[in-house]
Amino acid sequence: MPKFVIEREVPGAGNLSDAELRELSQKSITVLRALGPEIQWLHSYVTGDKVYCVYLAPDEAIIRDHARRVGLPANRVSAVRRLIDPATAE
Repeated sequence: MPKFVIEREVPGAGNLSDAELRELSQKSITVLRALGPEIQWLHSYVTGDKVYCVYLAPDEAIIRDHARRVGLPANRVSAVRRLIDPATAE
Protein backbone atom coordinates (compact mmCIF):
# COMPACT_ATOMS: atom_id res chain seq x y z
CA MET A 1 0.00 0.00 0.00
CA PRO A 2 1.32 3.51 -0.77
CA LYS A 3 2.97 5.48 2.02
CA PHE A 4 2.36 9.20 2.55
CA VAL A 5 3.89 11.95 4.66
CA ILE A 6 1.39 14.56 5.84
CA GLU A 7 2.57 17.98 6.95
CA ARG A 8 0.17 19.65 9.36
CA GLU A 9 0.59 23.26 10.44
CA VAL A 10 -0.45 23.24 14.10
CA PRO A 11 0.74 26.40 15.90
CA GLY A 12 2.18 25.46 19.28
CA ALA A 13 2.16 21.73 18.53
CA GLY A 14 5.43 21.25 20.38
CA ASN A 15 3.87 22.72 23.52
CA LEU A 16 0.83 20.42 23.61
CA SER A 17 0.57 18.41 26.81
CA ASP A 18 0.60 14.62 26.91
CA ALA A 19 -3.14 14.73 27.65
CA GLU A 20 -3.82 16.97 24.62
CA LEU A 21 -1.76 14.72 22.34
CA ARG A 22 -3.56 11.65 23.73
CA GLU A 23 -6.94 13.27 23.03
CA LEU A 24 -5.98 14.11 19.43
CA SER A 25 -4.60 10.61 18.93
CA GLN A 26 -7.77 9.01 20.28
CA LYS A 27 -9.93 11.13 17.96
CA SER A 28 -7.72 10.17 15.01
CA ILE A 29 -7.97 6.46 15.86
CA THR A 30 -11.76 6.69 16.15
CA VAL A 31 -11.98 8.22 12.66
CA LEU A 32 -9.51 5.67 11.25
CA ARG A 33 -11.67 2.82 12.56
CA ALA A 34 -14.73 4.36 10.90
CA LEU A 35 -12.87 4.66 7.58
CA GLY A 36 -11.83 1.00 7.64
CA PRO A 37 -8.59 -0.94 7.31
CA GLU A 38 -7.41 0.63 4.07
CA ILE A 39 -5.86 3.60 5.92
CA GLN A 40 -3.30 3.20 8.69
CA TRP A 41 -1.46 5.73 10.82
CA LEU A 42 2.13 4.59 11.40
CA HIS A 43 3.57 7.43 13.50
CA SER A 44 3.98 11.19 13.77
CA TYR A 45 6.76 13.66 14.54
CA VAL A 46 5.80 16.73 16.57
CA THR A 47 7.93 19.86 16.08
CA GLY A 48 7.44 23.44 17.22
CA ASP A 49 4.53 24.42 14.98
CA LYS A 50 4.08 21.37 12.76
CA VAL A 51 3.22 17.71 12.95
CA TYR A 52 4.52 15.30 10.32
CA CYS A 53 2.48 12.10 10.06
CA VAL A 54 3.27 8.91 8.17
CA TYR A 55 0.31 6.95 6.83
CA LEU A 56 -0.41 3.98 4.61
CA ALA A 57 -3.38 4.64 2.35
CA PRO A 58 -4.61 3.85 -1.15
CA ASP A 59 -4.68 7.53 -2.15
CA GLU A 60 -4.49 11.14 -1.01
CA ALA A 61 -8.27 11.57 -0.96
CA ILE A 62 -8.83 9.26 2.03
CA ILE A 63 -6.03 11.03 3.93
CA ARG A 64 -7.69 14.39 3.34
CA ASP A 65 -11.07 12.92 4.37
CA HIS A 66 -9.51 11.65 7.61
CA ALA A 67 -7.99 15.08 8.32
CA ARG A 68 -11.32 16.81 7.70
CA ARG A 69 -13.19 14.43 10.01
CA VAL A 70 -10.60 14.80 12.78
CA GLY A 71 -10.49 18.58 12.40
CA LEU A 72 -6.77 18.77 11.69
CA PRO A 73 -5.13 20.42 8.69
CA ALA A 74 -3.40 18.42 5.98
CA ASN A 75 -1.41 21.29 4.51
CA ARG A 76 0.78 19.08 2.37
CA VAL A 77 0.31 15.41 1.48
CA SER A 78 3.30 13.82 -0.23
CA ALA A 79 3.53 10.30 -1.60
CA VAL A 80 6.73 8.55 -0.56
CA ARG A 81 8.55 7.37 -3.68
CA ARG A 82 11.55 5.71 -2.05
CA LEU A 83 13.09 5.17 1.35
CA ILE A 84 16.80 5.66 1.97
CA ASP A 85 18.83 5.16 5.12
CA PRO A 86 22.51 4.72 6.03
CA ALA A 87 22.49 1.24 4.44
CA THR A 88 21.81 2.94 1.10
CA ALA A 89 25.40 4.27 1.20
CA GLU A 90 26.89 0.79 1.41
